[in-house]
Amino acid sequence: MLNTQLKKEWDNGDFGDDHVSSSYNTPLRPDAFDLPDEEKIEKIEKHFEEIMNTLGLDLTDDSLKGTPRRVAKMYVKEVFSGLNPVNHPDITLFENKYKYDQMLVEKDITFYSHCEHHFVPIYGKAHVAYISSGQVIGLSKINRIVQYFAKRPQVQERLTVQIGNELKKSLQTEDVAVVIDATHLCVASRGVGDTNSKTGTAYFTGKFKDTQIKNEFLNYINSQ
Repeated sequence: MLNTQLKKEWDNGDFGDDHVSSSYNTPLRPDAFDLPDEEKIEKIEKHFEEIMNTLGLDLTDDSLKGTPRRVAKMYVKEVFSGLNPVNHPDITLFENKYKYDQMLVEKDITFYSHCEHHFVPIYGKAHVAYISSGQVIGLSKINRIVQYFAKRPQVQERLTVQIGNELKKSLQTEDVAVVIDATHLCVASRGVGDTNSKTGTAYFTGKFKDTQIKNEFLNYINSQ
């Protein structure tokens, strides 16, 4: 969860700048979806088989011979399925008939993503809030938005902004907050090998830029 130092940094706008910057949109070529999924799976299968062969693995072994196909299907159909806009969750808006005008918070949304620099997992919790401008969505749709943007090669900063912007657009409100607390296996399982550190990012717009409202949100997501 957020600690006091992270909260202070976000209040002051002091975000970490050690990551390589990239665009808000996930970098994709114009022809990214010209190939159907099955052709992508076949091509990735062949390439991953070559990687395994290069590493010296025996692909005739019962345990390994199906791995290239499994990895290819996992990439296209599961862990990177958020690249394809056909998998964007359908969002239906409902009138806020209850006239609820306070923040709605969905916290501890578990997500799994992959670092685009090394293609190893990022996993953690997303905490999301919004204040209705007259429309609401089903709670499960908030989770689906988080999962959609997580299921692609990512950097945490971009993931945070993409979720925030999508919620603003879908909910037709400027009043949105997103906090992500995540573990990066590119830090934990390679390189420096730090298994204890976590990375925090935040996105505040509209009323959530007000210190009192922001603190109410942060205090809630830190509560048990």
